[in-house]
Amino acid sequence: MTLYLVRHPQPDVAPGLCYGASDVPVTDAELARVHMKLALPHELPVYASPLQRCALLAERLAPGRVTLDARLAEMDFGAWELRPWSEIPHADVDSWTADLLHYRPGGAENVLDVARRVQAFVADLRAPSALVVCHAGTIRLLTALHGGAPLEQAALQAARTPHRIGYGDLVVLGV
Repeated sequence: MTLYLVRHPQPDVAPGLCYGASDVPVTDAELARVHMKLALPHELPVYASPLQRCALLAERLAPGRVTLDARLAEMDFGAWELRPWSEIPHADVDSWTADLLHYRPGGAENVLDVARRVQAFVADLRAPSALVVCHAGTIRLLTALHGGAPLEQAALQAARTPHRIGYGDLVVLGV
């Protein structure tokens, strides 16, 4: 299976804001910029996180052919959502760092929860190739799962992987 993974465009939010599962906006100019830079195979099945920063780009890339799937959404940070990272207590962030798999940032999802839903998405894919418009965390999980590691190991690998996926970047798995 070949997966073409595209990270959403840069959202229109203040720098340093925790926005995981929040449905934050993206500008038309940013959507157009990312759309213009991508060269993707045509007629692939297209899946996207239902959050507008992904769904709007997916619809531009494949009008009328997008399947929205909540399992592709970014991690839900609960009470941390829409707060500046600088205002989240260091002790809470340290607790998360100490237990990346099980700690629930902001009282919401943990990395293992997200890995389970992303793994379920992959298990349901039937096409030999697909385009997936999603989030950096989801892309890191898809990459780790693609390597064949057991779920907990893949989740931990994804959580420990430095975040280096730029807005609008393309990652291809399985070529």
